[in-house]
Amino acid sequence: MLIDGYDTLLLDLDGVVYLGAHAVPGAPAALERARGRGVRLAYVTNNASRTPAAIAAHLRELGAPATAADVVTSAQAAARLIAERVPPGSNVLVVGGSGLRMAVRDRGLRPVSTALDSPVAVVQGIAPGLSYGLLSEGTLAVRQGAWFVAANSDSTMPTGRGELPGNGAMVRVIAAATGVEPVYAGKPDPPLHRESMIRTGARRPLVVGDRLDTDIEGASNAGVDSLLVLTGVATAADVLTAEPRHRPAYVAETLDALHLPYPEVRDGACGGWRARWQDGALRLDGDGSRIDGLRAACDAAWAVAGEGRLEEDAVKPVLDRLG
Repeated sequence: MLIDGYDTLLLDLDGVVYLGAHAVPGAPAALERARGRGVRLAYVTNNASRTPAAIAAHLRELGAPATAADVVTSAQAAARLIAERVPPGSNVLVVGGSGLRMAVRDRGLRPVSTALDSPVAVVQGIAPGLSYGLLSEGTLAVRQGAWFVAANSDSTMPTGRGELPGNGAMVRVIAAATGVEPVYAGKPDPPLHRESMIRTGARRPLVVGDRLDTDIEGASNAGVDSLLVLTGVATAADVLTAEPRHRPAYVAETLDALHLPYPEVRDGACGGWRARWQDGALRLDGDGSRIDGLRAACDAAWAVAGEGRLEEDAVKPVLDRLG
């Protein structure tokens, strides 16, 4: 089974375990089965607005096994970054919500809301109702020399109504007003992965995600294996045209793949499929499961692209063949 090689799953949330208010079909059962096999589950999220306890409660409502200790957030990673650099009890201006304030407090720092308190650092994370006044206080503090840390660089965040501005977009307010770029704590940057490793004690982790530019790139930056599931953001076209840092070790339709043997993929062949480069485009012949066809095509596409990436037109015959 794929899961047999790993002691810890470092799981993204939205697009992997749930989609908005609803569980991804089959995901809770697959995770419960993984835990039953003795594998540690860690839910690793760039979301800095909610507390670990609130996130765990949401997961349990959806049927996924979770406690607050199983949740690792970019807020926690950001708070550790700051705590390692400044004296205990230092004032930190929090431009964000309760999850970020609690993470700062848990690290022995004092969350404040105004530049008048002379904070040593400003930490920013997305939160509903983030105000102009708080962004202004953060701007003043950074101009006064406070270290600028951002929970993550996500330009958008998914909602039931579509993609809305994420923390990466909101960070541009302070960055543009001060000319100071923040240090980022969340995926794909290393601090959140480091936080996950510290909290779980993982020796053989598998990163599981649905986004190439956060989950998979984060795993590449950390030098660990990753599984891309196609239940969220990434599409077949995205993975076929991925640059090296966005190429997962494994590709699967759902989390059920954790409990199945992963097929051999070699020289553009997987299952009953064979992919090859012909006349300036990628071709796919054979028959079998759609996911095996995609695995074969990825192997061939990445071999042709090398350190670069193919354009979508070059993989269109494969996309047409897979439907």
